[in-house]
Amino acid sequence: MIRYENVKKSFGNTKVLKGIDLFIQKGETAVILGGSGSGKSVLTSMLVGLLIPDSGRITIDEREIPRSMQDKSWRDIWHKVGYLFQGGALFDSYTVFENISFPLMYGYRISKKEIEDKVMGLLSLLNIEHAKDKYPSELSGGMQKRVSLARSVASDPEIIIYDEPTTGLDPVTSDIVGSLIIDMKKEFNVTSIVVSHDIRLTRMIADRIFFLNKGIIEFSGDIKELGTAPDALKEFFEI
Repeated sequence: MIRYENVKKSFGNTKVLKGIDLFIQKGETAVILGGSGSGKSVLTSMLVGLLIPDSGRITIDEREIPRSMQDKSWRDIWHKVGYLFQGGALFDSYTVFENISFPLMYGYRISKKEIEDKVMGLLSLLNIEHAKDKYPSELSGGMQKRVSLARSVASDPEIIIYDEPTTGLDPVTSDIVGSLIIDMKKEFNVTSIVVSHDIRLTRMIADRIFFLNKGIIEFSGDIKELGTAPDALKEFFEI
């Protein structure tokens, strides 16, 4: 579904990604682990054009992503990929309903009734129907995460990127978010990429783990293979 081939990215003299090679299968939940500043978000931002690699190749469904933001094929990619930003990135002046319906208002030829049915279905799935007319400032952190998640899947993406989805949340709310990620996979059969340093979440949701360290992928495998992982990753899991 997603392939990185020798992808490199630098900012000035700082080499963040030094040659990334990884493959994520369709329907897989892949967790990208790494310390703060290791380049995890840089890696995933390239999938939606927030950043462009300096060199190397990234493909989605065997189609290479363009290197220019002026390329019209980005529209197809944006329809294919949902992105849950670390801070939620909800529109403060929009209600919950308006936030979730926003991506459906542009680029999709569907009626207002279809949009309403879609949004209400997501509100029901995430158990937040009661909040549809509220504004983000009136919601708890956990509720805001649910709204952000609903907006991310509103356009029925094939891929969802979760950037640090449990940052700032208590363990109970973090577990709820983990359950929602699992539910999204089951409900929509999406390929999920989760950027995190949350080991509790990783154990809960990961089909496969990629460990990013010093600009390269040092480990790729599932939880059962951690015995062969590098020491830097074992320290994350305290094993």
